[in-house]
Amino acid sequence: MKKATYTLPSLTLGAVTLLALAGCSTLAPQYEKPATPVAATLPTGPAYQQNGAGTSAQAIADIPWQSFFLEEKLRGLIELTLKNNRDLRIAVLNIERTQAQYQIQSSDQFPKINAVAAASVQQTPQTLSATGHPVTNSQYSVGLGLLSYELDMFGRVQSLKAQALEQFLATEQARRTVQISLVAQVATQYLSLAADQERLTLAKETLRSQQDSFQLIKRRFDAGISSDLDLQQARTSVDGARVDIARYTTLVAQDENALSLLVGSPLPTNLLPTSLTADASPLKEIPSGLPSDVLLQRPDILQAEHQLKGANANIGAARATRFPRISLVSSVGYGSSELSGLFKGGAFAWGISPSLSLPIFDGGSSKATVKMSEIDRDVLLAQYEKAIQTAFREVADALAQRGTIEELLSAQQSLTDASAQRHHLSEARFDRGIDSHLNVLDAQRSLYAAQQGLIEIRLTKAKNLVTLYKVVGGGDSK
Repeated sequence: MKKATYTLPSLTLGAVTLLALAGCSTLAPQYEKPATPVAATLPTGPAYQQNGAGTSAQAIADIPWQSFFLEEKLRGLIELTLKNNRDLRIAVLNIERTQAQYQIQSSDQFPKINAVAAASVQQTPQTLSATGHPVTNSQYSVGLGLLSYELDMFGRVQSLKAQALEQFLATEQARRTVQISLVAQVATQYLSLAADQERLTLAKETLRSQQDSFQLIKRRFDAGISSDLDLQQARTSVDGARVDIARYTTLVAQDENALSLLVGSPLPTNLLPTSLTADASPLKEIPSGLPSDVLLQRPDILQAEHQLKGANANIGAARATRFPRISLVSSVGYGSSELSGLFKGGAFAWGISPSLSLPIFDGGSSKATVKMSEIDRDVLLAQYEKAIQTAFREVADALAQRGTIEELLSAQQSLTDASAQRHHLSEARFDRGIDSHLNVLDAQRSLYAAQQGLIEIRLTKAKNLVTLYKVVGGGDSK
């Protein structure tokens, strides 16, 4: 890019100050918050609860995780995670990096002044000396020097500062996103471990019951009362329970490994769950009737908006490159040919060198730079809108599951109770010789399946609360 460079006449300090103060505006477009590309309210219908007048988005987003997770063991694991997890540590370091980058960019708005001291001793040989004798020349100087300082006439430096600030704020929201996601992952994995521990306990209890039943049938078979078919059917039930014990033992170990990775350190045994209790929920209920503007409080959406604002500011910096740039270099101090005379009268020296750089022809590079910055802004606008739409879908899905989970849980509990009663009656009928042992085994299998299903639905309900709390943007430490 060819530039015409001119050396300006001497400028007074007052004129320079006025020029510097003139650079108080930018060429960036006026930022306007984009319209929300989703419905004003969350979906309604048979799958959604309608028992609530609504809860403010700020109230939901401000629930700290310490108040939401009621289980002491779970809170202890979350605290360990926030101290040790490497993903969160990286997110914090990224904040520190962008903060330093912002400080670097901000410093360009101020002159950079260096203290300078120099000495120069040079000898001219007699063959080049006018006197025919060797001559030694010495120069000493000390002073302050103003490095090249751009007078921000068209807001280029200020736009870059604004862009760096928005990037810093976006990185802080990224940290919040990582932390909220991490808290939710720990809670979800904790609940999965608790459920698998309860499944394992149930499988062991079922195995003991079926082994007792097998021994009874074996004694009846040895006495010639039961058939070989009854004996083999009882054996299959025992083996099926053994298979489940092996499966859930593996799942419990894998759950602990996954939780250990999230926590970032070995798991204290006193913080591990033993079961997913039905009565004492480890989570706090979230009020129903959420408005859709709760989405705007999510840190990932705030991050996308900060990135959009940064791209908007970057347009101003790109536009400013098409206009003249004024730079200033100056110095003030003392100089002398002798070190002893450095601070004597007449040794004071100063200099100022303003320059103007005016783009004339660059083959369309600056115009293309502006166009590219505008396209970047449009891309981030689309990403911001997509983030809101994704959040809307996630919240709607969580609410849909929440609206039907109680009915599902109630039906499964009724099925489990009925299966338990059927099993009790079938055993009583078998003991009286009314029914065959096949009906007892079938009732046992039905009860076992119903109990496993009840654990799964209770786990789903608890996980739904965690998911809902995450997708509305809660979970950050206060």
